[in-house]
Amino acid sequence: MALFYSASSAVSAVSWNGGVSFLLQSQLLASFSSIAAKVNSLTVSGAAAVVQISNSTHFLMAKGNDVAAMEVDQNSTAADQINNPKFSVYVLQLLKSAQMQHGLRFGDYARYRRYCTARLRRLYKSLKFTHGRGKYTKRAITASTVTDVRFLHMVLYTAERAWSHAMEKKTLPDGPNARQRSYLIGRLRKAVKFASHFQELCSIKGDSRTSLEAEAYASYMKGYLLFEQDQSWDIALKCFKSARAVYEELGKYGDLENQVLCRERVEELEPSIRYCLHKIGESNLQTSELVHIGEMEGPALDLFKAKLEAVMAEARSQQAASMTEFHWLGHRFPISNAKTRVSILKAQELEKDINGPAADSLTPEKKLVIFDKIFAAYNEARSCIRNDLATTGNSENMKDDLSGLDKAIGAVLGQRTIERNQLLVSMAKSKLSKARDDKNEKVTKPEELVRLYDLLLQNTADLSDLVSSGRDRKPEEVTFAEECELKSLVFRAERCFYLAKSYSLAGKRAEAYVLYCRCHSLVDTASKKLQSLNNADQVIIKDLKMLNDDCRSNICIEHATGIMEEEKAPENLSKKISSISLTGNDKKLEKLLMEKLDNYESAVGDPSTKSTPRIEAFPPAFQVVPRNPIVLDLAYNSIEFPSLENRMKKEVKGFISRLWR
Repeated sequence: MALFYSASSAVSAVSWNGGVSFLLQSQLLASFSSIAAKVNSLTVSGAAAVVQISNSTHFLMAKGNDVAAMEVDQNSTAADQINNPKFSVYVLQLLKSAQMQHGLRFGDYARYRRYCTARLRRLYKSLKFTHGRGKYTKRAITASTVTDVRFLHMVLYTAERAWSHAMEKKTLPDGPNARQRSYLIGRLRKAVKFASHFQELCSIKGDSRTSLEAEAYASYMKGYLLFEQDQSWDIALKCFKSARAVYEELGKYGDLENQVLCRERVEELEPSIRYCLHKIGESNLQTSELVHIGEMEGPALDLFKAKLEAVMAEARSQQAASMTEFHWLGHRFPISNAKTRVSILKAQELEKDINGPAADSLTPEKKLVIFDKIFAAYNEARSCIRNDLATTGNSENMKDDLSGLDKAIGAVLGQRTIERNQLLVSMAKSKLSKARDDKNEKVTKPEELVRLYDLLLQNTADLSDLVSSGRDRKPEEVTFAEECELKSLVFRAERCFYLAKSYSLAGKRAEAYVLYCRCHSLVDTASKKLQSLNNADQVIIKDLKMLNDDCRSNICIEHATGIMEEEKAPENLSKKISSISLTGNDKKLEKLLMEKLDNYESAVGDPSTKSTPRIEAFPPAFQVVPRNPIVLDLAYNSIEFPSLENRMKKEVKGFISRLWR
């Protein structure tokens, strides 16, 4: 009855004070309705109590003691907060931080699963909520159990552990088999179960924002499960749309980090929504266009990409059924293996992304990723071809066809390798003359471009040898070999130019001048060969013209700079000689000039020498000189030696000898 009295007083206070929020009104009215429903189910004696409470309530309202009613409302709210505290959990920030720090930045779901397991173990021990030592006794987490926010973390990380385990099976190299797929679905069901339990607990024990995030998380997990099961696409669409709506609203409030994370999650959900619309039939999106909506990165898109790859593989298999031959430089090679056809078709679709009309909108980094996928597809095709060669038998015609197809695929692979290295060259050139605004930004050196052109020359030579290896060469192959020779000449000129630039930066004017002249002659030779061709590439002609102008200007610059340095050489030499010190204070030199007389190195006239040379160390250091040892026997005069007379031989003398004594 006291609780009913408090609720009645609170309702009257809400009706009196217009400044109380609508949320508080709705919560109090809901509490009042639930209590009234419980009171209506009492017995007759309880009904009399209700009449008495109702009379007291009318008495309070008639009396108009609004101040006292407000005090009662505040006291009841404070008591509710003490008895039922509301916890706050930033679900998206918590999970995103844990995922990025423990493996999902690199797609390592096994590492993230191990982290969730260790995190749960720490939570169970810190809360003393273990399940017994010997026999396992399950302890359920209910609303009455949640007295700390860490209980909510336990349920959340349990769902994350099940989800990461399912994704670990999903991202296996060869894909999950039937048994693993059944286990995967079971783990996703477990994740949905705990996500729903987390939502229920947050609706009771969490604040309004936490409850919304938990609802979005549960909808997201349920959509994931239906997405993987290939069923109930309409329900999956509703789940994804519900999660997107919540994250869109949450992205309007909070700090900047929360807004960015919510916008990222909305963008990650968009491809899954479009795919669901496509499966339902409410979208005009074609299957070939689905690949463009999954170009983002993130854990939320890994399942979508796996599903998309399966759909595209099925579409390629249907399209590859009509692909029976591979055309290359006038040759037609039959393709009998279905896997080879699918791999070649996949590579050709990726080549359209690079050479198509939308290629200009792609960044160089994305192009490099596409090139890697092209190489993987062609290498897979060559692997299938070589397996067929090993199992062909003695059929010479089939061996010739497979060998020719392998040669053609290898030539196409060489062409794409050259294109990729040319893309790397263009990226390096853009950073060559770029000012270093950021300390962490790496500026390209000319030596790096020289190394890239060495790779291009090697690729061109390998491709030319591969094309010229056949006996009966068709006109297309001869033309292709001439193009390779021309490309090799252009690459040599470019390499010579950047080699000269590296010598110029090192202060070696004579070498740089000679290399620029050599580059100019190579450009002239390449230009003459281009003019002899009927269908000359205008891009190569434009590049050669720019290279020719650069060579001429750099030749003049190096010549003038060399003359100026030659004129100033005696003056600079005299200054440097006058600065030579006998000893000096420079401790960075490894050797003195007197110690390097056998080395043909300039210590004074070399412009790269920055430190002042030293002639000899003065005063000279002490040296070890060999001499005879000095023996000082100071103890000889203090030693008393024993008498040895008793050991000496006594001489016997005669009588006559005594006379001459």
